[in-house]
Amino acid sequence: MDFWREQRVVVTGGAGFLGSFVVDALKARGCRDLVVPRSRTYDLRNNRAIAQLFEDAQPTLVLHLAAVVGGIGANREHPGKFFYENALMGIALIEQARIFKLRKLVVVGTICAYPKFTPVPFKEEELWNGYPEETNAPYGVAKKALLVQCQAYRQEYGLNAVFLLPVNLYGPRDNFDPESSHVIPALIKKCVNARDRGDAFIECWGTGSPTREFLYVEDAADGIVRAAESYEKPEPINIGSGMEISIHDLVELIAKLTNYTGAIRWDPTKPDGQPRRCLDVTKAERELGFRARTPLEEGLRKTIAWYEQHRS
Repeated sequence: MDFWREQRVVVTGGAGFLGSFVVDALKARGCRDLVVPRSRTYDLRNNRAIAQLFEDAQPTLVLHLAAVVGGIGANREHPGKFFYENALMGIALIEQARIFKLRKLVVVGTICAYPKFTPVPFKEEELWNGYPEETNAPYGVAKKALLVQCQAYRQEYGLNAVFLLPVNLYGPRDNFDPESSHVIPALIKKCVNARDRGDAFIECWGTGSPTREFLYVEDAADGIVRAAESYEKPEPINIGSGMEISIHDLVELIAKLTNYTGAIRWDPTKPDGQPRRCLDVTKAERELGFRARTPLEEGLRKTIAWYEQHRS
């Protein structure tokens, strides 16, 4: 509590899905001097706007969560935008942190930075042993470049920048827009709508065979705040649950929890994405004392309940 009372904190992306839970966690820990910049006031793609943000907020700590994100469909449709805007925001912000002589910077990356065929569970040391899965490689590479910048700036300028690799997130307040949502909110919306319409079947992308790891958003926020409090090293840290589930089993589980009883059809002409995803989370537990607390089924129930209440 004393640590956070002494900080002036900026959370980029603090009005978004993950960011809003990070802001909640900071307030719960006693952070009283907190700035959440909005794009209409501070466009993070603009160096001058970022410099003005630092001048106005005078932060001691910045958590960089702002990102342009989406599921497989959005990544396939906008690879250029996802690369350019994520790289531009991060590179410019890290540079301004150097100029400002910021005490500490926490940059949130993505599991999409890992190579397509990384041995499971993904260890941080495997990050550079191959190219990311093609459908989200531009986004993953843009984020991974920020890790290089953080490490280079630490080496040359002494910038205390740390880098986190969160797994796929889900939870209340997620994006349920089918054009840009990730797999869990997309499936929840699909099953709830099909249930209400009495549809005989739903159609899902791919074969259902790939596996994914999911982390409840409140747990992710806890891991990020712990890193801000105590982690001071250049090596990245995985933030995840360490639990793996196939997309096929995930769809079956969401259908059960939403009371959808129709058939599930798979479209193998659509991409599966990365074959497997599951993180080695031993470093997060060792360095941060972090361990995910929310079982997948419990988190899904909470997410579905939130969506049912807010979908109108």
